[in-house]
Amino acid sequence: MTAVSKLLRRSETAVLAILIVVMLVIGVINPAFWQADNLFNLLRANVVIGIMALSVLTVMISGGIDVSFPAFAVAAMYLTVIAMNAAGYQGVVLPFIGATLIGLLCGLANAFFIHTFRMIPLIVTLGSASVVRGLLLGLVGTSIINIDRMPPSLIAFGSSTVDIGGSKLSLMIFIYLGIAVLMWLFLTRTMAGRAVFAYGDDAESAKRVGFNTRRTVYLVYGLAGALAGFAGLLHSSMIWLANPRDFVGYELDVIAAVVLGGASIFGGRGSVFGTILGVFMLTLIKNSLIIMRIDNTWQGVVVGCVIVIATALTAWRDRKALV
Repeated sequence: MTAVSKLLRRSETAVLAILIVVMLVIGVINPAFWQADNLFNLLRANVVIGIMALSVLTVMISGGIDVSFPAFAVAAMYLTVIAMNAAGYQGVVLPFIGATLIGLLCGLANAFFIHTFRMIPLIVTLGSASVVRGLLLGLVGTSIINIDRMPPSLIAFGSSTVDIGGSKLSLMIFIYLGIAVLMWLFLTRTMAGRAVFAYGDDAESAKRVGFNTRRTVYLVYGLAGALAGFAGLLHSSMIWLANPRDFVGYELDVIAAVVLGGASIFGGRGSVFGTILGVFMLTLIKNSLIIMRIDNTWQGVVVGCVIVIATALTAWRDRKALV
């Protein structure tokens, strides 16, 4: 099989081709789509959901599933902003480290129950999400921290832009792309990354050839939690408020983007580039529905259909590969 044939058979190629067609169609219907401001805003909308999708990607490659990341993200975001206000701290490095560590600890708790008690990841992450949201709302508070009470340093950081041809491009996009590059290097250039793929393909075989499956489980869910915590605070800095009820329903969008990007729900397959394309595709579809003034209910229908169709295609592809 030639290199061209292999490229054409990759799921990322199909997603990229569909994405280009969709963009061309939208551009024909509404030429304003190609304006720099609109494209830059579209890219900005990819940042938070994209970072979360990268966290879920590693879990899905390992053969697991995680629906707790939105709860971890909102907990890390809200607790960090409250701590910053209480201490009067105006930096950004320590708060992001703190939010990442909060997410990391939550993710490691998931890994503990999944590995130690051989529990189903979906059940564990559903339970941990409920516990974390309940504790946050019950013990910490339910009030929204608006722009007037947000730390100015966070607002300034989230508002950072670079001028390109008179249009403002958010610098947060480069943070997202930087994380994507690091994730690509981790999954494709390290033994730990190979262990994730091997574990997702066949956990028992991975253990027999020498991979530390316990370490792999803790790494995958810890990384997912850490990225969720980071994304949560980044989201707060970009929208200039901290809402303890935020990120409700993000599970559906993020998992849809990862599956749309070619990751297998059975584990062992997935790519960073495919996930980036899946996130962009989903964001493009949702923004197009908003422009067409389609009700949020129908947006949910579209996202649900995307998950079902993409999952069916993934299952068909994996089954065909076994024949």
